[in-house]
Amino acid sequence: MALDQLLSDLRGDAQFMANLTAWRTLPPQAPQVAPIPPDLHPALHAALAARGLTALYTHQARAVDAALAGAHLAIVTPTASGKTLCYNLPVLHSLMQDPAARALYLFPTKALGHDQLDELDGWSADLRRQGAPAAGLHAAAYDGDTPSNARARLRRDTRLLITNPDMLHTGILPYHANWEPFFAGLRFVVLDEMHTYRGIFGSHVANLLRRLRRICAFYGSAPQFICTSATIANPGELAERLVEAPVTVIDESGAPRGAKHILLYNPPLYDAERGLRRSSTLETQGIAARCVLAGVQTIVFGRSRLTTELLLTYLRERVARVWHVPAGGNRRQAARAAEADSPITTRIRGYRGGYLPSERRAIEAGLRGGEVRAVVATNALELGIDIGQLQAAILCGYPGTIAATWQQMGRAGRTDEASLAILVATGGALDQYVIRHPEFLFERSPEHALINPDNLLLLVDHMRCAAFELPFAPGEGFGHSPYAADVLALLAEQGDLHASQGDYFWTGEAYPARAISLRSSGSDTVTIQTGRGDAAAVIGGLEQAAAPLLLHDGAIYLHEGQSYGVDALDLERSLAQVTPIEVDYYTEALAETEVTVLAEQDRRAVSGALAAHGDLRVSLQVAGYRRIKRFTHEMLGVYPLSYPPRITETSGYWFHVLPAAQAALEQMGQWRDSVNDYGPNWEEQRGRVRARDGYRCTQCGLPEAPGRQHDVHHLAPFRTFGYVAGLNDAYLAANRLSNLVLVCRTCHQRLEAGVRVRSGLDGAAYALTNLAPLYLMCDPQDIGVHVLRGTVQGAHQQTGEAAAPAARLPTVYLYERIAAGLGFSARLFELHSTLLDAAYDLIRQCPCPNGCPACVGPVLETEGAMLDTKQLALALLGQLTGRAAPGPKFDSVPEIAF
Repeated sequence: MALDQLLSDLRGDAQFMANLTAWRTLPPQAPQVAPIPPDLHPALHAALAARGLTALYTHQARAVDAALAGAHLAIVTPTASGKTLCYNLPVLHSLMQDPAARALYLFPTKALGHDQLDELDGWSADLRRQGAPAAGLHAAAYDGDTPSNARARLRRDTRLLITNPDMLHTGILPYHANWEPFFAGLRFVVLDEMHTYRGIFGSHVANLLRRLRRICAFYGSAPQFICTSATIANPGELAERLVEAPVTVIDESGAPRGAKHILLYNPPLYDAERGLRRSSTLETQGIAARCVLAGVQTIVFGRSRLTTELLLTYLRERVARVWHVPAGGNRRQAARAAEADSPITTRIRGYRGGYLPSERRAIEAGLRGGEVRAVVATNALELGIDIGQLQAAILCGYPGTIAATWQQMGRAGRTDEASLAILVATGGALDQYVIRHPEFLFERSPEHALINPDNLLLLVDHMRCAAFELPFAPGEGFGHSPYAADVLALLAEQGDLHASQGDYFWTGEAYPARAISLRSSGSDTVTIQTGRGDAAAVIGGLEQAAAPLLLHDGAIYLHEGQSYGVDALDLERSLAQVTPIEVDYYTEALAETEVTVLAEQDRRAVSGALAAHGDLRVSLQVAGYRRIKRFTHEMLGVYPLSYPPRITETSGYWFHVLPAAQAALEQMGQWRDSVNDYGPNWEEQRGRVRARDGYRCTQCGLPEAPGRQHDVHHLAPFRTFGYVAGLNDAYLAANRLSNLVLVCRTCHQRLEAGVRVRSGLDGAAYALTNLAPLYLMCDPQDIGVHVLRGTVQGAHQQTGEAAAPAARLPTVYLYERIAAGLGFSARLFELHSTLLDAAYDLIRQCPCPNGCPACVGPVLETEGAMLDTKQLALALLGQLTGRAAPGPKFDSVPEIAF
């Protein structure tokens, strides 16, 4: 009844309701059951009966039948639908039927594996009561926490092994000879939370499973795979790519479900001009406090450790003010009560990585028993750890994927009773798109989990590991990879393998798996270190390819909520020296990117553009960085850097903007206002440029007419340097001679038209890169973007010259940051029209006037007055989607003074 009263209170709160974009109620579902498969071991029938189960849910019965028939499975049903029984029953059946049988359970986290071990211990006890052998069902976890003195016994005695991909990669497969009975008898491999195996991690895991199957074949076994997953668009495709065999998908749940109220909440704007909204953290804290004070057991999810700790503190203080602070008490008293009063600290708990296992177990038990009334967690509690029957789930920020959103929402309502789930959006572009488009949550998921096990970087690494584990026989492949023979020849040429009569033997360094992370695309890592000498401490690591972007000299690096200033980056020593620092700004690297098309796989003409995908060579050189003030996004300065370029051959998707679409931007008028202050050295630099260029236009050669000077044009727009008179000297970089050219008024108009096209492209590209993860289930950092200004041809051009070739047209490139790519670009090419439509809607529906971080990216205040990036991006996307509307009419402005 507490939840009913809370829902009534929320509906009656006009201010709360005004911020909702959706309130959907999913109706309750009655259980759909089927008989327990008769072929299941009699002891299991008896154990189920002892638990009060005389039937299974329909999806469980289907899964058990199919597993007993030998099929590989992918079970895709909602959270709390009983997926565990789908694999536990056939696995336990196999272990009781065959004393030599073994099973392997792979979980993405240690915590989830240990939770499952508790479940299996309960089954073992139940089955022993039904007469099963006491030692015959021995299950054990084998991971980094397993004591060394216990490992030999576990290798000898364990029949059902619970571990994670990282331990399988470095601690089991390279030592397979010690596990001979286990691999010889391996009958089942359970791959839980399959949707987490995507992108780089999933591509690594697919190769890891190739190595596993190869070792099993060596010992004479061929295990059956059972995968479980949250809802994604392509579960069958993903499962078959992972196990390289046909898979039966079971995706219709027979489990009961109570009514579920799902609310999408967008915090109110407090600065409409800049699109700034009230903090999602503060809004989440207020909503969560209402739930707790209403007597509703609640879980709150934060996207980072810092957010989680802030939410925990705020929530305890807020609840303490009501529970424990007398009338007239103040915030300081509330804070003291929150710290000192144990009922608050024990009834509202935090949960994240870094807590001791005993702490996590105590919190989980408190949630199951009801003593803990609220928990604030990272995604560490997103997966299927048993935490009882919560009534409300509050999500502070979109979790990054629709699958994760449903996983987190599913932590409430794990019975047939009603539950509440609220998603509180941040001000980011992806959050704002999702919160305004509820159909992405409530209709069929658009997310495709993509992997590419044949990415050559990853494939070479895992074939090195495989060769260390077992020699390659003549003609032997590696899974279904078409490149296995070429990779073996390459490794032999490099000296890692020795070829002898068609066999390949390992001759490289021992245990190559130790140098390979399953979560990155290379083994070169920059160590991040704070302090020096005896006081030195390592706080993390980063792929060397990303180091100049995130760990450049002067960068602000965030780690677990703490800001660190980067003192020095030494790429030769792979070391970044950092110091803890408190600042009110963040940094953004400025990279000069060159993209060359190596091969075009496919192209098609679409509205106003040519879309294509294929192979690219990307040269990226970090040339500087900006300091940007937090919250206001004010530019504080631009600082030069010099790092060697990094060249990557990868795959990408791109589209060229055709002249007709460019013309729409050219016709939108000139700058809305002139730049009145180009810095104190402007007139001097202007004179130097005129003399250097011989008083002739550098574009067409036209000399200056008597009494009429040509214009001086900034190649990189002056506005992008963030000059503020009296606050910085960014004008020096903007007005350097290499950034200035002399042009006649006609050519200047043409170049400025290019600036408008570029500004529109920049805004559109920002929206596209923020929306791409919605369809790809990837991290935003997996996708890079490059905007090529190209040759602008449109209505202004009356020369009659031929249209520019596609390679010279303004172009947006979205490329994969990992060498050789994972398949994202081909998917983006397929989604070209869908993505552009989504970007158009995101920008059009944003309430800001000139652009903001929720649509086209941070816009400087001076830039907003000079050039309407939002309207330019909208006009361009309108042309490219066929949804063009008449452009805004600008007031006439005085001629720009150059």
